[in-house]
Amino acid sequence: MAAPVSDPRAMLRAGLPDRYLTSEDIASLFSVPIETVYAWRKKRTGPPAFRVGKYLRYDPAAVRDWTAQQTARDQAA
Repeated sequence: MAAPVSDPRAMLRAGLPDRYLTSEDIASLFSVPIETVYAWRKKRTGPPAFRVGKYLRYDPAAVRDWTAQQTARDQAA
């Protein structure tokens, strides 16, 4: 097993991580405040998340797909 990578951006570039991403990871990945991540969740405009108990988690593959969709949408505009 590969050593864990602490930078979420490096994790997404290197392939799927061994863990789901947290809201803090998403904020770091996109260089936005954590409040923005929570606003995206509330408005359903950000990457899809799911709950594990009281915690939000993000599947790295879903985040990558969401990023690709956003990029394609912006390029089409």
